[in-house]
Amino acid sequence: MSTYPDLKLYIGGEWRKTPDDMPVINPATEAEIARLPRARISDLDDALAAAQDGFRIWRRTAPRDRADIMLKAARILRDRQEEIAQSITAEHGKPLSQARLEVIRGCEFIEWDAGEATRTYGRVIPSGPGVRYIVHHEPVGVVLGLSPWNFPMSQPCRKIAGALATGCSIILKAAEETPAGALHIIQAFHDAGLPAGVLNLVFGDPAQISDHLIRQDPVRLVAFTGSTAVGRHLTTLASENMTRVLMELGGHAPVIVCEDTDVEKAAVTSAIRKYRNAGQVCTSPTRFFVHESIFDRFLETFVKRAAATVVGNGMEAGVEMGPLANERRVPALAALVADARAKGANILTGGGRIGNKGYFFEPTVLANVPDHANVMQEEPFGPLAVINPVASLDDAIARANAVPFGLAAYGFSNRADYIDRMTDEVEAGNISFNTLEASLPETPFGGVKSSGYGREGGTEGLDNYMNVKNVSHSMKII
Repeated sequence: MSTYPDLKLYIGGEWRKTPDDMPVINPATEAEIARLPRARISDLDDALAAAQDGFRIWRRTAPRDRADIMLKAARILRDRQEEIAQSITAEHGKPLSQARLEVIRGCEFIEWDAGEATRTYGRVIPSGPGVRYIVHHEPVGVVLGLSPWNFPMSQPCRKIAGALATGCSIILKAAEETPAGALHIIQAFHDAGLPAGVLNLVFGDPAQISDHLIRQDPVRLVAFTGSTAVGRHLTTLASENMTRVLMELGGHAPVIVCEDTDVEKAAVTSAIRKYRNAGQVCTSPTRFFVHESIFDRFLETFVKRAAATVVGNGMEAGVEMGPLANERRVPALAALVADARAKGANILTGGGRIGNKGYFFEPTVLANVPDHANVMQEEPFGPLAVINPVASLDDAIARANAVPFGLAAYGFSNRADYIDRMTDEVEAGNISFNTLEASLPETPFGGVKSSGYGREGGTEGLDNYMNVKNVSHSMKII
């Protein structure tokens, strides 16, 4: 097993420690595996000054040269895949096979945006003789990126890639529970020759860091992935300084299973994806609305596959689901299960903690859950699936839309008219049919309603990191 990295801050092209630190815990063993330095206000001010210096250099760097450095960093990360994956599994708990895939996915985000760096086109607007109107794109400035703990490497990559491709500098505050993924990214860019100050990394008290940096005038974009409650708070802070925000927030993904689908395949595919990353995915399929004519078959197949999920330490061969990433998720899930049970739901499998060592929770299936149960309105963010019968597509769409979230949604059907209706009527920023893949580097990703604002990925993803400037040029004074 590779050695877990020595954790540090990265400011102005240099690594640093601080007098204050905090533990990093392996969620499978509950053992402390490292100490993480906490940034002081002086460190945050240093990071901001470094990012301003870095921005002045990077915004003047040719897009092709930016892309070359980004692609070199991605190649370095690919070469270090195993070392990075070992670190991710140690700090997060996900199976090593999933951690390896996360490294590649993070590289793909960097590689896609590196290509887009050379294609941030403007346009010339037709006008009369002697006048030109030109739409020009400029980097927005210093970015504050705030990434979550559920994908320690790929989520920071999205924000770093968007900022660097457009000529911005960035201060990244990655998750304190899972810091190594971000550390490996920064090391790769350092080794690739990224100028000092363009990319900076801090950890510490999340509230203190966001409150201090968002209020600083040089910070012109806050790019956040996390819960809706925190996203609303950060948006309020940013609004006080008219700072732009990119918010990828919580979801509660519905899955509509129509009567014409292949029931067994849909159920098995859904059960496998539900427990990926222990369900700690903002796009995780959670609320299943299954046509009543196939409900029993779907439920039986899903439960059988869920119960067969191999749970254990992510370092062990054959494990499909690791522990929850942190201790607080265990009682949160147990409370949702208890509430659903008290309100009449059926627990078909799982429902509780596994053992007393590590933050393991059983793959859980609840059926016939009433709408007033908490789990129908709150994202469980764990290995918990809700499966309910519906009488019609109308009923399914209405129940899919009956939450304030709208990040990802899914449907299983072979009927073109059903697909067309779900496309038009389901309230989500991303909807997938006959697949549970919610996004790719080349596709825009983001939510509607309380699931966020703006998009990451695709050609649309770089728009958040750029200002649009209209240039009017008359060939003579008029």
